Amino acid sequence: MMTKENPTSLIVIFGATGDLAKRKLYQSLYRLYKNGSISKNFAVVGVARRPLTNEDFRANVAKSVNGAASGNADVEEFSSHFYYQPFDVTSSESYQQLKSLSSSLDQEYQTNGNRMFYLAMAPEFFGTIASNLKAEGLTDTTGFKRLVIEKPFGHSLPTAKELNEEIRGAFHESEIYRIDHYLGKEMVQNIEVIRFANALFEPLWNNRYISNIQITSSEVLGVEDRGRYYENSGALRDMVQNHMLQMVALLAMEPPIKLNPEEIRSEKVKVLRALRQIDQSEVDQYFVRGQYSAGMIEEERVPGYREENSVDPASNTETYVAGKLVIDNFRWAGVPIYIRTGKRMSSKSTKVVVQFKDIPMNLYYNRGEKVDPNLLVIHIQPDEGITLHLNAKKSGKDITTTPIKLDYSNNCIDGINTPEAYERLIFDAMRGDMTNFTHWDEVALSWSFIDQVSKAWESTTAEDFPNYEAGSVGPKKADELLKRDGFHWWNV
Repeated sequence: MMTKENPTSLIVIFGATGDLAKRKLYQSLYRLYKNGSISKNFAVVGVARRPLTNEDFRANVAKSVNGAASGNADVEEFSSHFYYQPFDVTSSESYQQLKSLSSSLDQEYQTNGNRMFYLAMAPEFFGTIASNLKAEGLTDTTGFKRLVIEKPFGHSLPTAKELNEEIRGAFHESEIYRIDHYLGKEMVQNIEVIRFANALFEPLWNNRYISNIQITSSEVLGVEDRGRYYENSGALRDMVQNHMLQMVALLAMEPPIKLNPEEIRSEKVKVLRALRQIDQSEVDQYFVRGQYSAGMIEEERVPGYREENSVDPASNTETYVAGKLVIDNFRWAGVPIYIRTGKRMSSKSTKVVVQFKDIPMNLYYNRGEKVDPNLLVIHIQPDEGITLHLNAKKSGKDITTTPIKLDYSNNCIDGINTPEAYERLIFDAMRGDMTNFTHWDEVALSWSFIDQVSKAWESTTAEDFPNYEAGSVGPKKADELLKRDGFHWWNV
């Protein structure tokens, strides 16, 4: 049930000494606290294996948020809401100690029995923690209980089903918040508004007027110290199964009856059901995989993927994926949706490019002029905004065309006040708003689609790896994927 007032809750963070908690969660909670979005009747219990005192933990929290706080004096007051407990996720005694601490903090901070369990740790412990939370009585509370889970949710459809069944033994689906931080980004959420609040776009949002859609998510960074995780994941599972398919669903879904979590989810699920399933023998016709070699980025040599820490020197793991998705429904029949994502690319960028069809009779072609297609570009990161590419008359006496751009930059207007993705999603979870979280139906359909691709790739060795240089735009086969359909990637 969603609450409109500033929420209050006891938040238990599993993995409280980890990188995610220090870089994202504490800073997000601080900003929510500072701007009054959450009630001051909240407490946070951090649990991890490391032996720390409350004072040590609070000092770590204060250090984490000082960048966000810019020296404000209320950091000490904020960090006083934090408590720490050394924890063994397999020990009944640890859960009983946590239960006792939680009960006393419920009373001290008047949190009305509301509890949010945030699992910011290795996914192999998700099921164990959820089961023990119920078995040891921590979910027996007078208020709400919610479980927030980071990706990856499983490694394939069978493993995701197994994990879901284990978690559903302790929490109802309406209490499980599967985080996809892309869904918290300002311009991803803006996709719905651009589509459904503008008479300029919604009538054109179909196969009569759109020729193709391209979604790009590129990173300059390599795998860094995540080699062990990445070897078992790869770009397909790390990015496509969740972030990329979620953006496809938002771009392609039908207008929901109402803007509530149930109706939006229903329309997204319909898109994922309509995705054309690919047989393993057809994967090469629809998908391209790549792996980066050593190269130069900002005049500095960076190692190839196979040279990274904890990576097999003969690794078959992909660090780049490009794909052609086909949605077999009335609105999108015949419109390819191209996706690409990769590490060690030439630039950091996440964007959507909607290419509109040429007009039926272009008078300017008869004069030998090249007229660019109209494009709608949704910039998600690092810049946030919208660019509309049009054609206009070039200055002068002759009637000749020139491309122009109409820009809206969210960064320029909102600047530092734009909510960071985790800040928004933590706030939504505390309020009980599931709109920007992934439902099990979406997870299952995504894995069902992706598993065919991953099985095909795991059964064959990529003979051309590494096939793109660090600092480049990716393998040449990704360009050929679009060229077969008469298109090219837009780097706009």
